[in-house]
Amino acid sequence: MRLAINGWFLAHDAHTGTGQYLRALCEHLPRLGFDSAYVVVPDPSEAPPLPDSIHLHRVPCGASNFAKVRFEQILFPQACRALKADLAHVPHWAPPLASPCPVVVTIHDLIPLLLPEYRGDWRVRLYTALVAAATPGASIVLADSDASRRDILQHLRLPEAKVRTVYLAADARYNPQSGFLLDEAARQKYNLPEGYVLYLGGFDPRKNVRALLSAWTWAASSVGEAYPLVLGGQLPQPADGFFEDYPRLAQELEIANTVQFIGHVAEADKPALYRGASVFVFPSRYEGFGLPPLEAMACGVPVVCGNGGSLPEVVGSAGYVLPPSDTRAFGAAILTCLVEPSVSEDLRQRGFAQAKKFAWEKTVRETLAAYESVAK
Repeated sequence: MRLAINGWFLAHDAHTGTGQYLRALCEHLPRLGFDSAYVVVPDPSEAPPLPDSIHLHRVPCGASNFAKVRFEQILFPQACRALKADLAHVPHWAPPLASPCPVVVTIHDLIPLLLPEYRGDWRVRLYTALVAAATPGASIVLADSDASRRDILQHLRLPEAKVRTVYLAADARYNPQSGFLLDEAARQKYNLPEGYVLYLGGFDPRKNVRALLSAWTWAASSVGEAYPLVLGGQLPQPADGFFEDYPRLAQELEIANTVQFIGHVAEADKPALYRGASVFVFPSRYEGFGLPPLEAMACGVPVVCGNGGSLPEVVGSAGYVLPPSDTRAFGAAILTCLVEPSVSEDLRQRGFAQAKKFAWEKTVRETLAAYESVAK
């Protein structure tokens, strides 16, 4: 079977969740005996090295939003034809309207359909309408979670047999085995104390950082000096009311002296930052999967998270899963993890066991099963 994979996120935004998913597919496909895959990437690009049996196929393309649509709808199908592909996999919600071979598409979430603030201007809505119209033409749709699968069935009205849940996983580097010198170097790099409450993620509205700062007001006065709230990620410029000025909000809530905004965190440093945290917090209102809580649990860190989308599936009973709008309960859960060692240790053990249920090998094996069912 000759497989062609849409590699846009290998060349652009490689460190997003979609980029991590694509890299994991490329890494594990050869390990499971699949050796006829071609990843189609826009050229010029800085695609990372791939296993020898995964071949890069470059096509001339720009990097603009228009170029992305052209790549997905025209250049990728043309490449599939040139490669004589038996099957195409689009690992994000962008199936082509027409393809020379059967298509498997992974839909991580339906955020533009579910959350009004993400519907965007006419161009975003037009793109959403385009990929929604193209999705019924896919042979199989893969969803990251049962929650995403339900959303897909409800909003795209696909036959149930066409949509499969295939869970994602945390990379092997997320583990509790601390390399002291490396972890200490990361702690010093970001000027972190011995203990802290950690948030790693975006700052767009669904990530619900406003609620996190509000929840922190219930804990800051008693534990904030010893365990500050550390927020990692590049702060966006507040514009058009979409992004808030969170440092200013922390000032208004009178918690700024116990909150650290550390900016962009390098991918290589993330495991160390998780391991150094006393609690990981993730108040998101909606996730198609939610890798950060899983990564934190794999590192042996207690998790307090929201209950939106897939998060109850990913975290299960191994952490506090709460309505993020209940800021008092959210703050109380954080406080409990910090002041009750028995609770914290129990969550560490249960979280680590929960994280072991997810593995990239399993993800790719189930993806291969989808390929084979289409080929048959």
